[in-house]
Amino acid sequence: MEKPEPLWLAIHDTLRDEIARGQWRAGSRLPTEADLAQRFGVNRHTVRRALAALAEAGLVQARRGAGVFVRAAERLPYRIGPRTRFHQNLLDTGRAPSRRILHTALARATEVEADALSLRPDAPLHVVEGISLADDQPVSLFRSAFCATRFPELGRHLASGDSITRALRALGVPDYTRKSTRISGYAADVLQARHLEIAPGDMLLLSEAINIDPDGRPLEYGRTFFVAARVDLVLDGPETGAIVA
Repeated sequence: MEKPEPLWLAIHDTLRDEIARGQWRAGSRLPTEADLAQRFGVNRHTVRRALAALAEAGLVQARRGAGVFVRAAERLPYRIGPRTRFHQNLLDTGRAPSRRILHTALARATEVEADALSLRPDAPLHVVEGISLADDQPVSLFRSAFCATRFPELGRHLASGDSITRALRALGVPDYTRKSTRISGYAADVLQARHLEIAPGDMLLLSEAINIDPDGRPLEYGRTFFVAARVDLVLDGPETGAIVA
């Protein structure tokens, strides 16, 4: 017979998940031990043990006479250069990369997408949308668009879980580089906040990028919303073509 989970561990897990979802933001003070004890129906010693475990994990910090505060997580330095690759970027910083695909579809190119990809208006596109995670924490929402006429099988590869790099390689594109990047700031809406486990109104960094194949033909138009509190965008030299709006 398995032993029941200790009460302090259940409290620890609940508070940890609330911090990850943004319910308790970096720098905010957690409720007092007395308030937490009342909330969870336990004694203050049990709460104290849960808070100590959170502190050991680097999630909170106790300040004498002031209370227990949520610590700011170490920010992810995300490099934007000639060959920007999500998985390699995270591996280079010691983080575990993963992606959660939300949606793949055939769509008609908007005016902006058609211009970016040098296509006619309303040209068919493969569109993939999803969430990028670092160590299981959401760091960005992405939307990538590709010419469906040029890559009729791309949607199948992306839907099966292939990375964009692997999918393009399988379709005869061995490499691609960044032509341009435009960076601007936005406040998260309700749906973005839900996916990214932050609060509505939190700051996002929007990266609008065009990638090209070895022949210089536009290959991908991508829009990525990064959580500003979790990511630093690092521009690697003038060859990125980056513009900060």
